[in-house]
Amino acid sequence: MHEYSIVQALLERVDVEARCHEASAVTSIALAVGDAAGIEPELLRAAFELARSGTLAERAELTMRLVPESWRCRSCGAPLPAGGRLCCPACGGAVELAAGDELLLERMELEVT
Repeated sequence: MHEYSIVQALLERVDVEARCHEASAVTSIALAVGDAAGIEPELLRAAFELARSGTLAERAELTMRLVPESWRCRSCGAPLPAGGRLCCPACGGAVELAAGDELLLERMELEVT
C-alpha cells in the first residue's frame, strides 16, 4: 500500500508549513487527486487516519477533489474527446495527458494561537 508512504510525505510537508506559520494545529487539508495518479482515494484516507496520530494534523479533516483525466493535442492544443483514440481528431497529431495525474496539496487551514 504505497498510499501510506504518500501520506507520510504529505504529513511531513504539512508539518513543515504549519511550523513555519507557528501553528498549533492543522484543522483541514485539501488535496486534488487525479484519476490517473495511481492512488486509491479510500486507501489514502485510511492511511491518513492511521498516520496522523501524534502530528499537528491529528484532528484535521481531509478532503479530496477528484480530477478526471483529460488529453490534448501536443501540436494544436485541441482537447481529445473522452474515450477517443490517442490521436488528435483536428490535426492528427500526438496527444498528451493534460490533467488527471496530479496529487496536489491545494489548501490547508491552520490554528494559530
